[in-house]
Amino acid sequence: MSPKNMIKNTFVLLAAIIFFAAGTRAQVKILQVEPALTDPAIESVHGPHIALYDPNVPSRHLLYLFITGTGGSAVGSTRMDSIFATWGYNAISVDYEDNVIAVASAHSLDSTSFGRYRDAIVTGAPVSDLIKVDTANSILNRFQKLLVYLAKHDPEGNWGEFLKDGQPVWSKVIVGGHSQGAGHAPYIAKLFDVNRVLIFSGPQDFMDDLGRPAPWQRMKSATPASRYFAFLAMNDPFNVKHQIANCMALMRLAKPDTMMIQPGVPVHGHSHILINDIPTKWPHASTLFPEFENVWAYMLSADDK
Repeated sequence: MSPKNMIKNTFVLLAAIIFFAAGTRAQVKILQVEPALTDPAIESVHGPHIALYDPNVPSRHLLYLFITGTGGSAVGSTRMDSIFATWGYNAISVDYEDNVIAVASAHSLDSTSFGRYRDAIVTGAPVSDLIKVDTANSILNRFQKLLVYLAKHDPEGNWGEFLKDGQPVWSKVIVGGHSQGAGHAPYIAKLFDVNRVLIFSGPQDFMDDLGRPAPWQRMKSATPASRYFAFLAMNDPFNVKHQIANCMALMRLAKPDTMMIQPGVPVHGHSHILINDIPTKWPHASTLFPEFENVWAYMLSADDK
């Protein structure tokens, strides 16, 4: 199966999981916001942004920003975001231009190709030959404009506490991403000092023909490396060995810091790279399966010192 078809089928599966379980957290308030409502210059790619919180649980005063993988819609993240909301987090998933797969740079001999791809999508800089995204349609602008919109139109959600002078308070933001988003999340953490970074099934930024992780992953980070946590799948078709190498670069590790985990079993220890080997036809998507709430909870609470 081609990478493009594999990604497409993965997100069909995730959508089925999400909507099958949609009624399990009915107390969560879910807002769908069309991107153009937050800024007329922002275009819709797959549909609305989503924003969630549970008004019936004490707030942790932290915001979870989740970035989907290739071809994924923000609405497709409802299941995971709802779980985080029941734990007291505000949660946001943004619609964005995610139709160009990250591994398009895997065989490039230009070591800057992956970094320029990330920069184009995250910031809107005109630097990539693979994808063109203007500043208005960048992930950063979409997120900032959505927060401003929510603070004005949904005061009950207390979204304003995540803004200062109209800009995100990054110290209160946990940024996570799956697949393509597993590279965008740490790229954002390189630029801003975020609360924590959650990486699911990625990044894919390994330069196959050069035999090493893309160098942007070792560039100076505003967020301490100790706040990066990753959850991978042993049988991921995108090559877990390459993903581990990429995570080691992001985390500035000299040797692998991995731990095998099981669904539903509490996770203890100090590892920053967690790996599952459950039998499934969809290992790349498995890190978002709801039976791994135990792993997500560990990633949120493990000692980051």
